[in-house]
Amino acid sequence: MATVETRPARLRRDLPQWLRALVRPVPLGLAAACVFLVVGSLLSNDFAQQTVAGLAQGTIFGSLALALVLIYRATEVINFAQGEMAMATTYVAYQLISWGLSYWEAFFATLVVAFVFGVVVQVVFIRPVQHTSVIAVVIVTVGLFILIDGLVTWKWGADLKFMPAPFGKTVYHVGGVAFAQQDLGTLLVSVLSVLLLWALFRFTKLGLAMRAAALRPASARLVGVRVDRMLAIGWGFAAVLGAVAGLMAEPAQYVLQPSLMQPILLYAFAAAVLGGLESPAGAVVGGIALGVFLNLVGQYVGFVTSELRLPFAFAVLLVVLLVKPAGLFGRARVRRV
Repeated sequence: MATVETRPARLRRDLPQWLRALVRPVPLGLAAACVFLVVGSLLSNDFAQQTVAGLAQGTIFGSLALALVLIYRATEVINFAQGEMAMATTYVAYQLISWGLSYWEAFFATLVVAFVFGVVVQVVFIRPVQHTSVIAVVIVTVGLFILIDGLVTWKWGADLKFMPAPFGKTVYHVGGVAFAQQDLGTLLVSVLSVLLLWALFRFTKLGLAMRAAALRPASARLVGVRVDRMLAIGWGFAAVLGAVAGLMAEPAQYVLQPSLMQPILLYAFAAAVLGGLESPAGAVVGGIALGVFLNLVGQYVGFVTSELRLPFAFAVLLVVLLVKPAGLFGRARVRRV
């Protein structure tokens, strides 16, 4: 049967590949948003300051959202314990500092602990039920949420704890714009951790095996990939990203408590859905976009107070998903029936 090609589709087909990418709605919208932020920052000092603070906050959301996406791609289940795992590893860093380690010594030691923690969680709790049903894995992650929260409260108590500021409290003034060193440091560490993980998946044999195990486990087994081992390593790296998010979130909130990561997990979930639950790049972009957007809305829209930020974020998310249900970077699945 012959198909009729519309004039806009024919015009897009005739364009060069790089230009066709630019005229797609999502890249075009992101480019317009970047131009808006740059112009707004040049015109207003407050706008520039809020944008930088939003970028720092957004990279925290993006790191945790990326951890959620890594696990979702492997199991098609959201790990509801991801935030509590990040909170627990932040308490590990607190304990190491109280034993005399410097902040950065405790930081890197905590990343190792987080990796082992993630692997153990996958092997002990997830692997026995991963081939039963999706709801079984969901119940296990919810149970882990409750278990980790209870153990942390039992061990360290529910009172507020304080950790040293990793980047100091210096504020840089560029023209009339004040940039907190804490925001710049958070932005740098979070972006660097995401880039290192991207390089691992893109340029190493381990990363290729992990991608194969997550996307095509049956085919991966046929070529000798140890799928269960790769999935456990994937959970370990997701826990490391969560630990980075927790360690960067604590200085921004100035206190450490068992509920540290619970609101951040909700923002990260919103960011992952906004970017597309199967798109690692979408999770990072969604987190950054959400952080900047909420900061600017809180600054310039009077009725959006701190109590309304989360409902407002989910309202915007709902609007986006009504237009593009798979998320900004997601692709609609086509199933043959």
